[in-house]
Amino acid sequence: MHVKNIMAKDVVVVDKDQNIHDAFKLMKKHKISRLPVINTNQNHQKEIVGIITEKDIALRLGSSKYGNLAPSHFYVSTVMTPQPLIAEPNQTLSTTAETMLENGIGGLIVVESGDIVGMVTKSDFLETCQGKPFNEIPVNERMNKDLTTIEPQDRLVHARRIIIDKKIGRIPVTENGQLQGMITAKDIALAMMSFRKVVPDKYKPARIRNLLVEDVMVQNVKTISEETPVSEAAMIMLDNNFSGLPVANDQGMTGIITKTDFLKLIVELEKV
Repeated sequence: MHVKNIMAKDVVVVDKDQNIHDAFKLMKKHKISRLPVINTNQNHQKEIVGIITEKDIALRLGSSKYGNLAPSHFYVSTVMTPQPLIAEPNQTLSTTAETMLENGIGGLIVVESGDIVGMVTKSDFLETCQGKPFNEIPVNERMNKDLTTIEPQDRLVHARRIIIDKKIGRIPVTENGQLQGMITAKDIALAMMSFRKVVPDKYKPARIRNLLVEDVMVQNVKTISEETPVSEAAMIMLDNNFSGLPVANDQGMTGIITKTDFLKLIVELEKV
């Protein structure tokens, strides 16, 4: 199977001179987590100059260096990753998955003859994880058991720092070993965006430092059992637009399975 078989073809883009508030609104409206960044040249041609993600916005908005700036003062060009990696429509899925894994990225712009023809993300790969052997592999064989967690009373800036240092997109929130919620880069971006719009400039750095994880986290998080087939986990993640699912038993949380784990499995199966 090739990239063209699973990629999204109606690609939403953002101009490099728009602000990140506009970019984030586009992501929310279209329920996507990344946007190709374009620049329209003198010949009215649209050039790809970068890519911007929810995580990019969360990390920049939480930076003390830019503590007093409102989102309207952050331009896409200052937050985006320039010269993004691209894929071609006829690339194999395993080659594309390997590129994403090796570079720690969640999506690739698909380009043909210099034009954007699609976008392929980890979510698109989930759709291929049906039938054999995916319905025969239990989640506990693929989940990450080396858990990074955070507590409800921890500060939001601490959660942001963990996401940066660990290069992850979400953190389970636990208290006394029990799962209380989940916090993602998107949650942090949304909180920072809203906060900066309503708090006077001179108070922003101090107030942001006092935001707590429990103020922002998503509660009543869905969990799955260790025996759940990875095919079922993939469908739950797709249907709910989740990027990760906690795995739990009667004693509490035992692991987490993410889109990255599915990419690794696809690459491994291709090599068998």
